[in-house]
Amino acid sequence: MKFHAIDLPNVKYTQPYSIYNKVLLLALTLIVLTSIPLYMNKSATTSPLTSPTPSLTTKTSNATGLESILPSPTPSPTIEINSAAGLESVLPSPTTETNTTTGLESIEEKEEEQCQLFSGNWIPYPDGPAYYTNETCKWIIPQQNCMKFGRPDSEFMKWRWKPDGCELPLFDAAEFLEIFRGKSLAFIGDSVGRNQMQSLMCILGNVTYPEDISDQYSNNTDYFKHYVYTDYNFTMVTLWTPYLIRYSSADPSVHSGDSLMNLYLDEPDEAWTSQVENFDYVIVSAGQWFLRPLIFYENGGSIGCLWCKLDNMTKMSESYGYRKAFRTMFGTLQSLENYKGVTFLRTFSPAHFENGDWNAGGNCGRTKPFSKEEMKLEGYTLDMYTAQVEEFKAAQVQAKQKGLDFRLMETTEAMLLRPDAHPNYYGGPHHRNTTTADCVHWCLPGPIDTWNEILLHMLKTGQKST
Repeated sequence: MKFHAIDLPNVKYTQPYSIYNKVLLLALTLIVLTSIPLYMNKSATTSPLTSPTPSLTTKTSNATGLESILPSPTPSPTIEINSAAGLESVLPSPTTETNTTTGLESIEEKEEEQCQLFSGNWIPYPDGPAYYTNETCKWIIPQQNCMKFGRPDSEFMKWRWKPDGCELPLFDAAEFLEIFRGKSLAFIGDSVGRNQMQSLMCILGNVTYPEDISDQYSNNTDYFKHYVYTDYNFTMVTLWTPYLIRYSSADPSVHSGDSLMNLYLDEPDEAWTSQVENFDYVIVSAGQWFLRPLIFYENGGSIGCLWCKLDNMTKMSESYGYRKAFRTMFGTLQSLENYKGVTFLRTFSPAHFENGDWNAGGNCGRTKPFSKEEMKLEGYTLDMYTAQVEEFKAAQVQAKQKGLDFRLMETTEAMLLRPDAHPNYYGGPHHRNTTTADCVHWCLPGPIDTWNEILLHMLKTGQKST
C-alpha cells in the first residue's frame, strides 16, 4: 500500500470552523499512521503455510524423526542434543527407552559370552578362607582336616578362582538354601564327590545345620550319607558308587588299593539306579578308581583289561573303561521312566603325585598354585577328561530331546592348577599311615569350595556348559 502526504488547507486561527476541521483531519491522520505499522507487522509474521500452533524445534544428530513425537504447546528455544543416548533426560519417549534397554541387554549378553567360567587362574585372596575353618565346621572328616593334623602352611586357603572375562561371585548360603527349598540333591560317585558334599555342608553351616538320618536309609553309613535341612525341607545325600557301573573284586580274598577288579561296562550300579529317581538334582563324578588294575566285561564276557598282567587278555587304554562307564550312566538316566532331575557332570579331578606313584613314595608338597601358563592338560588326565566330556555332550543332545536337563561343570582345568591343596601327609585316616600321601582328595577349607561357588552360579544363570 502506498501512502501520500496529506495537504492541510491554509487557513487562519481566527476562524473557528476552520480550526475544528483541522483538528478532525489531524486526528484521522494519527489513526491512519498508527494502524499502518500494526498491519505491516501482522502481515510479516503470518503465513497461510504455517500452523496456527507454534512447535518445538529439536536438533539431534542421531535421533531422526523425533520432532514428530515431541509435544509443542508453546514456542521454545532450540535444544541441541548431540547423542540419542541423552534423550531420556529431555524426553521420556517410549521409543527412546526401548532402544536404551536393548543396548543394555546386548552389553550383558556380550559380557556373558566373554565369561569363561571354567578357564582362568587362581589369584591371591588374603582374607581366606572365605567361609569356614576346620574349627568352625564339624563336618570335615579326618582325611581332609589338614590343619588339625599338622599341616604347617595355610597359604593354600588364600586363593580364589578368577575366570577369564568375569568374576565368580562368593557363595550365598541363604540363597542356595532358598533355591533348594523343598528339593533334594544327590552326589553320585566316589569319595571326591563326598569331599564336595562336605565342603557344601561346611559353607551352609553359616546359616543352618542338617540332621544326619543316614542310619534310617543304610547300614553302611560311612559311604551312604543322608542329611535333611528341616527348616528348608531340603535333603542332601551321597550315593557311593566309585565306578558308576557294577563291579566286584577279581579275587575276593584279596582287597587293597591296587587289587584287581572286575568292571561290567554295560551294567549300571544298583547303588544309584535304585534311588536316583527320588532326586531333583544329581551331581555325577568319578575318577581315580579307573586307574587301578581292571578286567572289563561286556555282554556277559571279558573283552580286555587295564594293567592286569594276565596272558591272552587284550590290553585297553586308561580311558576305555571310563568312557564306557559314563556312556552306561547317561544312557541309564535317560531310560528311567520317572527320572526328571537336573544332572550335573563334575569333570575329572586330577591327582598331583610327584616323585613316584601313590604307592611308591609319591607326594604333593607344593605350597602355591600353578598358573595356566605353567601347567597344561595332557597325558592320561587329558584322555580321561576328553572321554567323559565327549560322552556327556553326546548324551546331552539325546537328553534334551527327551526333556531332560544335563549340565557340565568343567572343574578339571581349575583343579589341575592346585597341586598345593591336597592333604599330602596331613590327613588323618582311622589307621593313619604317614608313609602314604593323599594327593587325590582336597583339604577343607580349600579350592574344592570353588566347586560349590560354580554350582550356585550355574543354578542362578542356567548355564549348561562352556
